[in-house]
Amino acid sequence: MAFELLDRVHKELSITGHAFYEGVLAISEVVNRKVEIIRRHWQASSLLRRIDDVTVRVGRLIAIQVSDRLHSRLQPDSIVYAVDEALTDARARIHELKRSLLQVDAQIRELKLEAIHQDLLLLHHDLSVRSAGIERVTVIRGAAAAGQPLSATPKPLASSIATVLRGPFLLGASSDLILQPGDIVIAIGPQADMDQLTHWCTGQRHLTPALTRSPQGVGTPI
Repeated sequence: MAFELLDRVHKELSITGHAFYEGVLAISEVVNRKVEIIRRHWQASSLLRRIDDVTVRVGRLIAIQVSDRLHSRLQPDSIVYAVDEALTDARARIHELKRSLLQVDAQIRELKLEAIHQDLLLLHHDLSVRSAGIERVTVIRGAAAAGQPLSATPKPLASSIATVLRGPFLLGASSDLILQPGDIVIAIGPQADMDQLTHWCTGQRHLTPALTRSPQGVGTPI
């Protein structure tokens, strides 16, 4: 009996230790990702400063050349040649720096997408254990929501709508906003409300398990 108890305690401690280890790894991964994002932002800021330095130097050179031309007898051709050479070098340098900046920007976007994906997984878990969800629903032409203001939203849903996406714009969920076909409605709330929102915006009824099986568990949908 004592050996069984010790074995059970050992297993529980092993499971707890393993969960703690995974938790530490998850936290470390999040911290490392955020540190890497900060480092990439610093790198992008450094590249922008170098681009500014190049433009300042070439502007100063042009100003000096023009000033020398006004106060001396230098040949215009020599000034034009010096300015043209400086502009060519500056253009090539700035092009190289901008290419590096685009690469860094792409790396920042990738890291942020990874961070957002992780946050969304956590959000989905937090909502699902509370019988809630987050929905992205596109308003369909002919649906009940098309052409209606948000004030016409069925009462249980009004507080669930967070924002509306229209083309490149992020619109606030004001009561006088008229929904148009193609609008993307972002909402968060109880799953039952999310199903009702889907029906209101698309005209399609959400299929729940109760609608997809008979009382005996076998048969055609009702």
